[in-house]
Amino acid sequence: MSAFLFARRLALEATRCSSLPFRTFSITPRWAADPWPLPHTPQHLTNTQTPSDIPPPTPIPRPGEAIEATRARLVYQSRKRGTLESDLLLSTFARDHLGSMDEVELKEYDKLLDEPDWDIYYWATENRTPPERWAKSPVLEKLKIHAKNEGKVVRKMPAL
Repeated sequence: MSAFLFARRLALEATRCSSLPFRTFSITPRWAADPWPLPHTPQHLTNTQTPSDIPPPTPIPRPGEAIEATRARLVYQSRKRGTLESDLLLSTFARDHLGSMDEVELKEYDKLLDEPDWDIYYWATENRTPPERWAKSPVLEKLKIHAKNEGKVVRKMPAL
């Protein structure tokens, strides 16, 4: 019996009237499972796995987009991902590296941002093996180095 249920049962026994019958609580495995497992746990790694039969995302064509407009869009897209873990990792990477990237690297980073958040996060933290299309990517290698944070820098969200 979990500590929560034990404490709940004790509280109920202490506060119930002696004339009322004791009612036990039913706990099924479905209700006992954590609906929001923490990142890097085996359950989270399993739940966030993208099926391999899904084709890679098709990038949106942006003909004639200026390189500075591309950088600005990528900064925004790096910051507004949907998961805090990916937001922090990608926004600090964008702040530190986008200014020095050439056009080819910017296009590759743009394609990387089309991938699912948890895939990018687990590829960068090296908890999952990236698919062939990203196995030798220089941008993903830079992101892996950034994710290791060997300088132990305290990271926070950069201003937009």
